[in-house]
Amino acid sequence: MVKTLYTRLAVGLFLLLLAVGLLHTFISLYSLREYTASVNQELHRDLAKNLVADRNLVSEGQLDRSALKELFALYMTINPSIEIYLLDLDGTILSYSADPAKIKRKQVSLEPIQRLMDDMSRYPVLGDDPRSHDRQKVFSVTPVPSADKPEGYLYVVLRGEEYDAAETMARGGQLLELSAWALLVSLAVVMIAGLAVFRLLTRRLTLLTRLVEDFEHSDMSHQALHSTWRDRRPVVRDEIDYLGATFDDMASRIASQIEQLTEKDAQRRQLVARVSHDLRTPLASMQGYIESLKLRRDRLSPEEQDRFLDIALKEGRRLSRLVDELFELAALEAREKQPVPEPFPLAELVHDVVQKHGPEARNRQLELAVDGDTDLPLAYADLAMTERVLDNLIGNAIAYSPAGGRIEVAIRHADGLPEVCVRDSGPGIPEQDLPHIFDPFYRGESSGGAGGHAGLGLAIARRIMTLQGGDIRVENPASGGACFCIRLPVR
Repeated sequence: MVKTLYTRLAVGLFLLLLAVGLLHTFISLYSLREYTASVNQELHRDLAKNLVADRNLVSEGQLDRSALKELFALYMTINPSIEIYLLDLDGTILSYSADPAKIKRKQVSLEPIQRLMDDMSRYPVLGDDPRSHDRQKVFSVTPVPSADKPEGYLYVVLRGEEYDAAETMARGGQLLELSAWALLVSLAVVMIAGLAVFRLLTRRLTLLTRLVEDFEHSDMSHQALHSTWRDRRPVVRDEIDYLGATFDDMASRIASQIEQLTEKDAQRRQLVARVSHDLRTPLASMQGYIESLKLRRDRLSPEEQDRFLDIALKEGRRLSRLVDELFELAALEAREKQPVPEPFPLAELVHDVVQKHGPEARNRQLELAVDGDTDLPLAYADLAMTERVLDNLIGNAIAYSPAGGRIEVAIRHADGLPEVCVRDSGPGIPEQDLPHIFDPFYRGESSGGAGGHAGLGLAIARRIMTLQGGDIRVENPASGGACFCIRLPVR
């Protein structure tokens, strides 16, 4: 619980409020002290002058020392909050009403005295406190015996020792208690309000965290996304909504990738099983015929021996071709074999490939024809790879067409791109096989085992066309057979 964002915000708010409260208390006390000093000095601005006038301290232009002593004695009794000092023109203390044991200064600075006398509305002006070497207090002052012929100053400290003692007691008692209660109540009210606001702000973060945890502990499939952020808040209003919507997108991509990985793993297992089967079949056939030849050599005629060897050699070639196709497909899938595109006339390449397969077609009593538009834009692709694709398509057409059939190779434009279509007269491809016809080792029901086809040629052809930026597709024409088309890019 301590590690949650809400708890950290609450602790941070408490510390911040505590610091603000202490700072506010300090500033309030300091401001109150300054305000009290200003008010005190303003109220008693003429106290020193009134004392001289009311107590008849000046007689016939001279300071009456005996009256001054009576004044000191009187105010020490009736108003101990003020202290009265008689200064000479240099600020030296001549006499006073305070306790002699507590007087630490023999002289006070005249600078604040002159400043206050020059401007009596300037508050607060602090003067030296004779009872301390560094403390200053508000005061009232007047020249004696007169302003015209001053011989010294009557210096009245308005906050004397008794006042300090009373103030200290008040601060240590009721004032501090009141301040403490005010601070605590303010902190409590603001803390409760802040926690409520933080709860509202972090509620959606808590919800988002719960969604993340639920997805983390699920199988991370699309079924695990039964509850999303967009279901609760379809409109993005702030950063938290944006974060939640982004998490939905990320979780969806993760689920899709996991499903793709699962599918790829299943395909890999299936591929391994099919590879094992396709490799085992020719190996078993070779082994069987060679063992038979070894064990029955004396009883076999030369013609039978030659037939056994021919079959073993045929299976060896089939195995070699399968291994070569496996390596070729692996290199294409790993992108170890990259196309080197160049511009070339597609029609010339098609005629060369058709001419190369002509003898095989005639041996199988098939008609292999080329037609279409030869005025095509130059294809921009790898010449050797494109020839490999055409060899595969025409070879398959020959393998699956019955004797007396016809194979048409059409060259044409398609959306401004050169396209070649190979159409055979075979049984066609069942509809359920069309989506999988380009998968490795996939062989539909109509393929049988014709020509020893292992289901890799079309997978290689699709991978080559993908790497070249081209396209390959298959369809069943209404007139019968199967039609494979490739489309190549141009520069």
